[in-house]
Formats: sequence, structure tokens, C-alpha cells
Amino acid sequence: MKPNDEAIASQQHTLANPVVQTGVGLHLGLETQVRILPAAANSGRVFVRSDLPNQPSIPAVVTSVKQTQLSTELAAGEATVRTVEHLMAALVAMGIDNARIEVSGPELPLLDGSAQPWVTALQAAGKTLQSAPGSTICVEAPLWIRDGDAFVVAMPAAEPRLTYGIDFDLPAIGNQWHSWSPSQTSFEADIAPARTFGLAHQIDYLRSQGLIKGGSLENALVCDRDGWVNPPLRFENEPARHKLLDLVGDLSLLGNLPIAHVVAYKASHTLHVKLAKALSQLSASG
Repeated sequence: MKPNDEAIASQQHTLANPVVQTGVGLHLGLETQVRILPAAANSGRVFVRSDLPNQPSIPAVVTSVKQTQLSTELAAGEATVRTVEHLMAALVAMGIDNARIEVSGPELPLLDGSAQPWVTALQAAGKTLQSAPGSTICVEAPLWIRDGDAFVVAMPAAEPRLTYGIDFDLPAIGNQWHSWSPSQTSFEADIAPARTFGLAHQIDYLRSQGLIKGGSLENALVCDRDGWVNPPLRFENEPARHKLLDLVGDLSLLGNLPIAHVVAYKASHTLHVKLAKALSQLSASG
């Protein structure tokens, strides 16, 4: 069985053992600790702000999304947690349906900028089969979300497949595509190692807006007109693979990846989440 058949497994799973990771968040630059604990069947993936009074819970579902500027932020009441997409991608790809995710601050650590540290930790923890069945949305007709020339579309397919295209006016990036299906290739090898990336000419502006305070050449790829500032890349098309990683994380807010071929081009967390919300609403309506 390939490692990511679990992403579309018919039965639910939780962790066999806890996972602990500590690091600095990308945008806020604060050090936080994350403890991922086993959880009961049908409880889903739930963030818990362990640093706040009464430890408020934030379910990792589409209705919890607060904002999507350069990362995905979830909220429940006044409690928030942001930059959840890399961990969420690892959880859904590794087949962890139910987990209590205790976070000691408002943002998850970026670690090395990819999902690989999460995947490695989850594999070491192992998982436990639960008696409850899983559930997956099956797309029966094309569903488009557009914004100018950017789009994301979910089309009927026999199994989950994600395809991502990007186009940047920088020679080192340019036009790139990548396609991945959990039944065909391993998330661990094909997608998880791809790191977040940024454009050198945007760094000062983003920091002036209170963003990427925790970004560094150790946890993000940086590209300028002359090429990559901190090579080598892990893949020739690492940026496209990382965008696909983000899409996996955002679609995980549905519980599992939809049975569909999802194609994204020049998209964003905003478009990813709009598609997830539209799919959720279609599923709820019948």
C-alpha cells in the first residue's frame, strides 16, 4: 500500500502516540510549542489554544476560517490560530482524522518551511484504527472559483488528484506545474519536502505590514531577479509543489480530500478556501 492511500481511507484513524514540535511562526515571529494528541472518533482535528484562559477550542473546518492573507487563519470566538496549512496537509495525507492539537500561541511554527518535519513526527508516532467510518465529498459536476486569470476548479474524477500551476515574472520561477494523486505517489517524497518561498522585492513591504517576522533563509526560499538567494532547491519545481502542499492543507478543512481532480492556477489561500467552502455547501445541500 502506498503511504498516502490513508488520505482516502474508509475508516477513521487517530495518533497512537503524542507529537511535540517547537519553533517560530512565519508571520508573528513568536516561538510556540505544538502538542498533537490522540482524539476520539468523529471529533475531527481540533486546535486548542493552551496558552489562553479556559483553553478554547478551534475546530479545523471551513467555517472556522477567519482570514487567508498569505496563510490560513482559523478562529472560534476571540481565539485564533494561523498558518495551519502545513500541519493540516500532513495530517490529512498521513490519514489522521481525529487529533487534539494544543498550541501555546497564535501561530504554528514554520519549522523548515515545509511539511516534512510534521510528516516525520507523525510517522514516528504511528496511528490507531478507529471503528467509525470516514467520509469524503465526491464531486459530480465542475465547480469553478475565479479571480481574474487565477482560478481553482474541482472536476469529477475516480480518485483525488491535485494539479497546480504558477506563473511568476522571475526567470528562476517562471511557469511551473505539478500534479499529484495520493494513490500514485507518496506525499512524503513528492510534496511534503517543498518549502515556502518568497520574493526578495516584497520582503520589506510585507514586514512593514507586520507579516513574515519569523521568515529567514533557514525556513523559506527567497528569489530575486538574479535567481535563488539560498539554493539548492529540493525539486526543480519546488515552488509549484509547495503551492500544491498549501492546497492540500486548505482542502483538509473538508475532513478528507475530495474525490475530484482539483486544478489550481495562480491561486491563493483565499481561492483554496472559497472552493472548500463551496464544496462543503454542496455536500450539505445534498
